[in-house]
Amino acid sequence: MRRLFPLVLATVGLGATAFGESAGTVDWPGVGNDPGCARHSPLDQINRENVARLEPAWTYHTGELDANGLGKTIECTPVVVDGVMYITTAYLKVVALDAATGAELWKFDPVKDHPSPYGPASGGVNRGVAFWSDGRPDGERRVLHGTGDGRLFSIVAATGKLDPNFGERGIVDLRAGMDEKTRHLPYGPTSAPAVCKDVVVLGFSCGEGPGIAAPGDVRAFDVRTGAEAWRFRTVPLPGEVGAETWEGDSWKDRGAANAWGGVSVDVARGMVFVGTGSAAFDFYGGDRPGDNLFANCVIALDAATGRRAWHFQTLRHDLWDHDLPVYPNLVTVEHGGRKVDAAAQVTKTGHVFLLDRETGKPLFDVEDHPAPASEIESERAAATQPVPVKPPPFSRQVFTDADATDIGEANRASVLEQLAKLDHGGPFLPPSRRGTVVMPGYHGGANWSGASFDPATGRLYVNSNDVPNILTMTESKAEDILTEGPYRHTGYIQFLDHEGYPAIKPPWGVLTAIDLNRGEIAWRVPLGEHPELTARGVPRTGTETFGGSIVTAGGLVFIAGTKDERIHAFDKDDGRLLWERPLPAGGYATPATYAVNGKQYVVIAAGGAGKLRTKAGDAFVAFALPE
Repeated sequence: MRRLFPLVLATVGLGATAFGESAGTVDWPGVGNDPGCARHSPLDQINRENVARLEPAWTYHTGELDANGLGKTIECTPVVVDGVMYITTAYLKVVALDAATGAELWKFDPVKDHPSPYGPASGGVNRGVAFWSDGRPDGERRVLHGTGDGRLFSIVAATGKLDPNFGERGIVDLRAGMDEKTRHLPYGPTSAPAVCKDVVVLGFSCGEGPGIAAPGDVRAFDVRTGAEAWRFRTVPLPGEVGAETWEGDSWKDRGAANAWGGVSVDVARGMVFVGTGSAAFDFYGGDRPGDNLFANCVIALDAATGRRAWHFQTLRHDLWDHDLPVYPNLVTVEHGGRKVDAAAQVTKTGHVFLLDRETGKPLFDVEDHPAPASEIESERAAATQPVPVKPPPFSRQVFTDADATDIGEANRASVLEQLAKLDHGGPFLPPSRRGTVVMPGYHGGANWSGASFDPATGRLYVNSNDVPNILTMTESKAEDILTEGPYRHTGYIQFLDHEGYPAIKPPWGVLTAIDLNRGEIAWRVPLGEHPELTARGVPRTGTETFGGSIVTAGGLVFIAGTKDERIHAFDKDDGRLLWERPLPAGGYATPATYAVNGKQYVVIAAGGAGKLRTKAGDAFVAFALPE
């Protein structure tokens, strides 16, 4: 017998409008479900007792693989409203599907039908759309789609046609007004827009390499007209708050410091929250002395005006590409005997900064830890770095000889031979000419995968990577100094053994449950496996992951993201693996769960490819319990 569940009204970002009002229908109306991006669902039809019975209910193929089976990754989290699912494909199409059957309702192709002269930022990845309604039962409904080539589209939800009243015939050119030095550079949204009332807010992906990069300003637009409502400069001008953290003229033509990981929304307070990345250039800061606000910051902004309410910098003068890679989860915790609304920011450095949502003050102490100086004469690394006392880090912070891999004698020997030639040890080791082991690596710790939060237990669920990088700096050629600065790095190099496995002891990918009320780790388990190592008798190692978790009232944490191309369900209380299922390709995205006509579904994009370099796919797969 199918388990019934109570009617739940899931709210979208405008706050006043509830969707999913028909009996037995529960939406997933934003990529983070609720505006605050807790990624929690009240559905419990699929639960601990029956999750092992899940089977595919339908599969939708985008048809974007070429004749050789090659394609790009899909990082989209579907949005589901009133039984209609809205997805983005590997090549930036928006498709509306019947959420119960996977049948295509309409398709919008911005690349073919509205070509742009500019290439997309970050390879053109896209993590989903936003949904807006004017609140009337038969009123206006729009799907808002930001593309990495620098455009924002407003699509009529019922038809898939552009809204002629928005921007220029449905399109806002986000590059309009940029100067000639930056207009041609990589620039555009890759994470989903966020909606607060009648404002749509965007973070941007842009270049972070040497030379000039596009600005990382957070921007907002009127959701009806497309007119720009405000922008928050993430590199302040002289006289503005934070300008003192850029010595001399180092602020000029300074790009990045961008909120590429998306936006979370507190509708009741009328606030939006972002986490920003490093300032350009990622790995050399000799030309930007100072702490470099508002790079690597959690920032709270007034959604109507863009006025900064507060900020908290989690890393000073970033030299490691340790962006804040995702929005903070907006959560409510018990602290000091009372309920406190907070922002929980996971970081590439493997920490959680838990901040009072009203003031930005840390709920657990944050200490300044001494940090090493740089051996590069023109580089002035920050003397101290902020480290939270609680919770403990969810990723390893050091790499010594004792941490070298133990999956085989030859593997360990190959790592130790390399390690003897590299600078290694604790966190915050600056880049060097000799080569520095960066731990956590460029992919975290946490990445854009982010975290999910269970309000019933106060636990945050975060998947993280323990894969170190080797960062080596070299002097630029004389003819290149004007364009790329005095130093460049030798590439994005992972520290691997002779077989290509991570140089550090397993696990290399983990799922961690963190009790935010106590500031303690509740449990930690390996996430994913390398089957060929399992066959050699190596215990489950975990794999590097891309794609996050969701948590449900059924007692489950759902997550894909692993190199073994599976989707998994874990018991949210103790981390037991209750179910896993191979996907057509790697599920390098965050799933969603919803209900239509009394039936609960879990859906995941299976696009493969991407940074894990597995086979490409073009599928969205929805799972449900058998009838």
